[in-house]
Amino acid sequence: MNQSNTAVFHSIENEIRSFQFGNIPPERKTILQPLIEFIQEKVSKEQETRLNFICTHNSRRSHLSQVWAQTAAAHFNVKNVFCYSGGTEATALFPMAAKTLEQVGFEVQLLSKGKNPVYSMKYGANAHPIIGFSKTYDDSFNPQSAFAAILTCSQADGACPFIAGAEKRIPITFEDPKTFDNTPQQEEKYKERSIQIATELFYVFSQIKK
Repeated sequence: MNQSNTAVFHSIENEIRSFQFGNIPPERKTILQPLIEFIQEKVSKEQETRLNFICTHNSRRSHLSQVWAQTAAAHFNVKNVFCYSGGTEATALFPMAAKTLEQVGFEVQLLSKGKNPVYSMKYGANAHPIIGFSKTYDDSFNPQSAFAAILTCSQADGACPFIAGAEKRIPITFEDPKTFDNTPQQEEKYKERSIQIATELFYVFSQIKK
């Protein structure tokens, strides 16, 4: 993998080296292709790339996707990429999702407590922190136009036939690790889903020609 100008924490770099693009099934690569094309078009035109990852509750998969996509953009030195996340409703960023990122080396800080806590998540010492909290996809914290809406769960895909302001609507759905909450497999399954999301998004950014 090509290195970026933005230094990623060493432990995250070690995780990145384990990603095997060859293990991504051909049908998944077909699903990922529209996202590659969207980013490539923006890069070729020297425009900002805005990606809004949308799930039902903005609590797990959409946050994992947002953080890993921003990290991938930095790793491959793809400039002017801005990643966001949202839900069809706001709940809370599930603590296990934040812990899963922390375990692979992200610097995670709890900025505020409460029913919808706010987290700061950094992939590198000089990286701009990613602010994580649950919000609707059209929240003022997110872009209002000229973005790709990436649907990370089938429920959100079905519930959002139209997303105002989106230039492109791209379903890239992942199985919900919530199924394993409060089970002995919880930590293992969250890590498994996080690595799947990371591997696929790193594959996407590895295909971008600058």
